[in-house]
Amino acid sequence: MSVAVICECNPFHYGHEYLFRTAREITGEGVVAVMSGSFTQRGEVAVCDKFTRAAAALRHGADVVVELPTAFAVASAQRFAAAGVRLAGCFSDVTALAFGCENDDLGALRAAADALRDARVNALIADAMRSGAYYPQALAAAVREVCGEAAAQAVSSPNNILAVEYLRALDGTAIRPLPVKRQGASHDSAAVCGKFASASHIRALLRAGQSAVGLLPELPPRVTHPELLDRLMLYRLRTMSADELRRLPEVGEGLENRLKEAAGHARSAGELLSMVKTKRYTHARLRRVLTCALLGVTAALQNTEPQGVRVLGFTDDGEQILRSCKCQIVTSVAKALRQTGVNTEHLRLDLRATDIAALAYNEILPSNQDYCTKIIRINREM
Repeated sequence: MSVAVICECNPFHYGHEYLFRTAREITGEGVVAVMSGSFTQRGEVAVCDKFTRAAAALRHGADVVVELPTAFAVASAQRFAAAGVRLAGCFSDVTALAFGCENDDLGALRAAADALRDARVNALIADAMRSGAYYPQALAAAVREVCGEAAAQAVSSPNNILAVEYLRALDGTAIRPLPVKRQGASHDSAAVCGKFASASHIRALLRAGQSAVGLLPELPPRVTHPELLDRLMLYRLRTMSADELRRLPEVGEGLENRLKEAAGHARSAGELLSMVKTKRYTHARLRRVLTCALLGVTAALQNTEPQGVRVLGFTDDGEQILRSCKCQIVTSVAKALRQTGVNTEHLRLDLRATDIAALAYNEILPSNQDYCTKIIRINREM
């Protein structure tokens, strides 16, 4: 048997190690990590390549690392969670899903999950948005009015929002939820609590060339700088038609026209975001839209399920877990692209994302890393 963890490991830090270790200690089972690849849910290139992050995860608690397809890695929390749970469910050995959250009260998280399905809550959110409220505040206020303070608190932080979406995605499956209370610094905090720091703070240190020693089990050999992709992103937006922009996920209500207009004047992604941002469209949502434009992710692709499971690496113990996979396992992208049983559109997007991410380093990396990098095999006993 095994327990799944849906993660980004961006970068892999002591909080991830704690989550993996706790999941293993509670269940006594191996860990399957469903990990984002080259881009992340915040709409940004990952701080280092997926192979480096997968290897760190395998050395510090995971037994198998599979890639969450890019189309879902850069999606809304609901789609991100649903895709991760779907991949976890490909392994018949997976009996639980462990996830970090600010509040590990399963009752409050379930109440919040029920609230998101409540017509009264959604009507209140719509009314607040029409009055000019920001979506996160409108969501918390609506849940508070209908379901009470505990449920409202459960949707008031990014980690808890994902936890709630995991619970919604787990409905109808045989996989049980296993919430694990986050340790140390809160999400996006600049505070450091012992060896625990938020991933955003660690990324800021790494990208500024400052020391992150003591905050990571191992330092990445090189890091990305998202602004290096700004010109490519602006080029994509300037050359896309309004109709092409309309096909991107989360684009509607004339946003395509605002994007088209702003792209013609903006000199950076940050400047474009400032031009386009409204109370209806948060920075996080807009960053995902820009990233989808850069990568070529369409709403239609996000509605298409991949048939294969891309394995990035495994330990000796993980080899047994892989045998429980009910879907086609992709270990060679070249071979998979020659076959008809795998959704090659998703796989080609993952390869394209890796190649674009290679341009985000100060020293540009070669392309075709997905073809050249071998499956990672780790023996933790050595």
